[in-house]
Amino acid sequence: MTRFPGRPSFPEPLTYGSLKLPSRYLLSPLAGYTNLSFRRVIREIGGVGLATTDLVNARGLLEGSRRSLQMIESHPTDRPFAVQIFGSDPIAMRDVALFLQERGIDTIDINMGCPVNRIVKGGAGASMMCSAENTISLVQGVVEAVSIPVTVKMRLGWDDKQLTAPFFSREFEKVGVVAVAIHGRTREQGFSGSVNRDGIRKVVEAVESIPVIGNGDVRTIEDAATMLRETGCHGVSIGRGALANPWIFRQLSQWEATGKYDPPGNFVERFALMERQFGYLEEQHGIQHALIAFRKIGHWYLKGMQVKPVHRHEFQMCKTREELISILNKIAELGPSRGTKTGLLPDMHVPVPSGAVERW
Repeated sequence: MTRFPGRPSFPEPLTYGSLKLPSRYLLSPLAGYTNLSFRRVIREIGGVGLATTDLVNARGLLEGSRRSLQMIESHPTDRPFAVQIFGSDPIAMRDVALFLQERGIDTIDINMGCPVNRIVKGGAGASMMCSAENTISLVQGVVEAVSIPVTVKMRLGWDDKQLTAPFFSREFEKVGVVAVAIHGRTREQGFSGSVNRDGIRKVVEAVESIPVIGNGDVRTIEDAATMLRETGCHGVSIGRGALANPWIFRQLSQWEATGKYDPPGNFVERFALMERQFGYLEEQHGIQHALIAFRKIGHWYLKGMQVKPVHRHEFQMCKTREELISILNKIAELGPSRGTKTGLLPDMHVPVPSGAVERW
């Protein structure tokens, strides 16, 4: 008999200013993975409150970088839709916010959480938490430049001695930011150790009325229940947990409404999702780009579907559509190496970066 986690006392429906979100369960930006093709398939499954692009270089957008412009491409089904921008130049950040507003983006998210060295060395990402006056001024400039909602994503602080997220959240609320999302680790931690839910609770307690979104180590419904219960946050943002289980948003919405939820997709359903996602990627970028770009996430899907290593390797070596169709047909016919095509699959784990954060 399936045991479902108990439901906490849920806050009011999640809103970003005047923008009412369909649910309180959000897709976190993950560079290279939460692209348009992935956003489209999880929208089809249902339950997503908001999806956000990978972090996009503000200056790259202003200069017309082809890659940057591709990253903000959307689709009529991809709503509501946020673009996450990063940069340290207040003029460029203001101007790119205006540019995005003109393109009909629903909401803009400012990245203050990315720990990657190449980002923080330029004064962006998590390094913005080390310069309070300049950072608050930059965020205020973006908020005042546009009429659409502006949010901020940050970590708890630079390190354990500088847990500045509560301070920044209060200040951002004063200048008009409509919500903050908090990854419950410091920049120094990277993705090591455990998420500090008590730290997220301190942010919830620091603000007056704007919603706080909890993020970090949410891979299951139980994890989301714990995040909501222990932090008092208003919503949950999920990254790698959604890559491992694209059905998690629908499950969470079912759980909130009824206390129960359907199982995630089986082999047949995951195979169909993978084919659709690849098709959307090809539609956007062409076959050659799609074959290369889909190798890693396709490998994760197939591994989670219990496909034998030899066939996963064949999939990754495909250089033409014909080769891809051939190996996919073989995989579909063979099914999982353990279990059945319609039975439950084991939980899938998507790895995080390891080692010293300065080397990323």
